[in-house]
Amino acid sequence: MKIPMMLVGAALLSVFACAAPSTAADPPVPGDIAWRADPATSDGGPLLRVSRKTSSSDVVIDGTRSEFAAARAALGGRPGPISFTIVHEAGTLACSGRLTGAFDGEGDCRFTADTGFERALEQRGLAPDDRGDLLAMLLVDATVELADGLTREGVKPKDNGDLIAAAALGVTPDYVRDLRSEALVLTGVEDAIACKALGVDGAYVRGLADAGYRKLAAEEVVGMKAMDVSPEYARAMNRAARGGQ
Repeated sequence: MKIPMMLVGAALLSVFACAAPSTAADPPVPGDIAWRADPATSDGGPLLRVSRKTSSSDVVIDGTRSEFAAARAALGGRPGPISFTIVHEAGTLACSGRLTGAFDGEGDCRFTADTGFERALEQRGLAPDDRGDLLAMLLVDATVELADGLTREGVKPKDNGDLIAAAALGVTPDYVRDLRSEALVLTGVEDAIACKALGVDGAYVRGLADAGYRKLAAEEVVGMKAMDVSPEYARAMNRAARGGQ
């Protein structure tokens, strides 16, 4: 599964940079956090970038999630000092800094983890390696509800990294249900993550089933998608293999 996993890794690089293992010198509550706001993009959504200062990567959030409503309102204000708080089940991110214009500024944050959320993860075998993982969960909206939903669909996250990856890429229970087809065998959440990273959706998998494919491994489906093999092309190849029948 070399091709898909390389692409999955590229898609998640910025997320896991925020969840890097701590050193002995790291505080128990991550405090080396910076934020930067950028004005509205072409689709109309201002961006809030949050990063660990020890990392060159960050996570981009478009501000449309409900827990970012207060931050969005504050960041849209006039130039000058600013403070805002983001509350998520993973914890609270309290930020301050300065705006030079609407949705244009930077500053620092302090993250306080929610101990109840940590206990809930531990009960599910998803205990974080370090509280930087919990910050990543806030940023990508990784929740207990998501973990439980994926488990019900038979693709239980094996660790907190799986949960972060699933949330970052939008691997939801609905997405997993949509993927299920005669053509695809999902053996775990990593299969669904790889499919999502390569843009495999239910329509694509059902197209392969209609083309005559059965019980393909996720790496085979992802590989076909990576090589731009359409269901129509797959159907033609199957006809050719059967001598045009």
